[in-house]
Amino acid sequence: MENVHFYDVNIRWENDRKGMMSSPVLNSAIEVVTPPEFPKGMPGYWSPEHLLVGAVNSCLMTTFLAIAENSKLDFISFDSKAHGKLEMVDGKFMISEIILKPKVVIHDDSQLERMQRVLQKSEAACLITNSIKARIIFKPEVVLEPLTLGVN
Repeated sequence: MENVHFYDVNIRWENDRKGMMSSPVLNSAIEVVTPPEFPKGMPGYWSPEHLLVGAVNSCLMTTFLAIAENSKLDFISFDSKAHGKLEMVDGKFMISEIILKPKVVIHDDSQLERMQRVLQKSEAACLITNSIKARIIFKPEVVLEPLTLGVN
């Protein structure tokens, strides 16, 4: 894998506080708007703020999937919730904090510690997290769901 990559994203204003975001290498576009907390903002659409928090959360997932696969670590499910805090800092609005709450369900209790290490590695290796100024608060959860054998 090369050390430098480029990602092209285009935006085209449509009307009001709404535009269409696309990329020449992707199959779909996303409507983006000013969030409703700001003047003339629009509820119900993706905003740059949602996209930033989503980028951190989706990067955590994709990094976790790669590390878990490379570690040959089995799991039943992965889901993650992210909560971004927008506030005024030094006279400027910024996403100052993102809380990540990944939850992984596993069958084998002997893998609990190993899964915790993989989650910690995933958070540390996430390139989006490493690219932003916001403080990341990581609250992983591993849930043991033992295999049950059916009774005839």
